[in-house]
Amino acid sequence: MASHISLKQLKVFSTLTQHKTLTAAADSLFLSKAAVSMALSELEKQLGHHLFDRVNNRLILNQEGHKLQPLADELLHRAGDIEHLFSDEKSLSGQLRIGASDTLGNQVAPYLLSDFRRHTQHELQSLFISNSAQICDMLIDYELDIALIEGKIQHSEIDATPFSSDEMCVICPPTHPLPADSDIPLHELEASHWILREAGSGSREFFLRVVAPRLEQWHEAFQLNNTEALINSVSAGLGLACLSRLSAEPAICDGRVKVLKLPLNMKRRFWLLVHKEKYLSPLLKTFIAFCHDWEREHQL
Repeated sequence: MASHISLKQLKVFSTLTQHKTLTAAADSLFLSKAAVSMALSELEKQLGHHLFDRVNNRLILNQEGHKLQPLADELLHRAGDIEHLFSDEKSLSGQLRIGASDTLGNQVAPYLLSDFRRHTQHELQSLFISNSAQICDMLIDYELDIALIEGKIQHSEIDATPFSSDEMCVICPPTHPLPADSDIPLHELEASHWILREAGSGSREFFLRVVAPRLEQWHEAFQLNNTEALINSVSAGLGLACLSRLSAEPAICDGRVKVLKLPLNMKRRFWLLVHKEKYLSPLLKTFIAFCHDWEREHQL
């Protein structure tokens, strides 16, 4: 019954999962709304199942749609591989949608991508930066092909491999009475005020897991979703913060903040994530291998 499913129908289905409305999908595909609607209707008729729930003009992927999604993804990528196989050019083809959490997205990914482009001559990548929780949600929903995040994630649909590591640090304003060049006993930080990232952030998770349990009393002064604003707030004397040394380094060098040395293990891992059902195209395999080679080369 489903023998006449076309790649065009699967492309419409895949685009609708990303854009969630007929209008947005039609614009992306350079088709009319009617053509997109017809392709979806034909696909659902051939399968004998609705693939989306219609909610206020939005198309929400249902259980049957979720079953089709990884197979459609693989077939569309394999079709691209076939086209590439018989093309004259030997370079990698296709788009690579990369997600990265804040520290990696701002401090590591730009240099990684620059080297990847130079090494492969592949230039069709997108980079979306957000907190770790949102990046993982987008990966699960096939809105991203691969993700680089800080902090371990455990999810039944995600494969996570260690990619690299960094060091966290606690920063304070340069006028803070505690010295920056000697070890600070943790009791000196009792009843202190902290500026934290939002829920879902890797640096917030690290603070709550490593630092906060060792303090009897602490206060959350501000919650910010931007690292630069967090650093500036510390510099302005609004509280302490715990963040990546990579992110804090420019402000440390400028004398806008100083680091408090604590008797804690402040190391954390970076992780490379892919959906377990994701088809590993030649492009995606190449990028994953490049990430690990790049890490060793740069001794991150």
